[in-house]
Amino acid sequence: MFTGLIECTGSVVALRRGGQSAVLEVSAPLPADQIVIGDSIAVNGVCLTVTAMTAGRFSFDVSPETVGRSTFHTAAPGAAVNLERALRMGGRLDGHLVTGHVDCIARLESRSQRDNATQLTFRLPPEYARLLVEKGSVAIDGISLTVNEVGSERFGVTIIPHTLAKTTLADLKVGGTVNIETDIIGKYVARLLAPHAGGGGLTMEKLLQNGFV
Repeated sequence: MFTGLIECTGSVVALRRGGQSAVLEVSAPLPADQIVIGDSIAVNGVCLTVTAMTAGRFSFDVSPETVGRSTFHTAAPGAAVNLERALRMGGRLDGHLVTGHVDCIARLESRSQRDNATQLTFRLPPEYARLLVEKGSVAIDGISLTVNEVGSERFGVTIIPHTLAKTTLADLKVGGTVNIETDIIGKYVARLLAPHAGGGGLTMEKLLQNGFV
């Protein structure tokens, strides 16, 4: 589990493809003396397991599911990545609960400046846009952000200068792609309500029948 507060950025050293899977190697200023093989690190919002490490370099096995669902299938040497180590039990949850399980890829449609803030608008598949709510949380390349506006296939966020300076969003261009993880609470609610979506939708009678009232 992660918070969406980025510790540092690193860079892709190599992405070695093997069939549909891959081995990702990242160079990063993470404290190697505090990391062991088997630890979890979120790399651009994707929870990966450290499988090998040397001074300043970390390797991860990337499954076919992760390659296909995330931006890793286009990762190139030198590309910057956001990094966060797993949340310690008892630590402060300053962002929101981020699992590191990416839902989909979104594309940056527009970028504008308003006073000291940068406004970004992304386009994503409608089945995932429906899981976002205004003033709810979303993880973009692992960064915990607040959704300011949401439509059927788009959503917008506002980035403060500190976040822009400390993450890869500073260099994200219109047309660029990012990993998206919607709020886990919204996914559970959608799953629980799905069986009741047809036949008149959710009614007071159905809530009574299922013990919610």
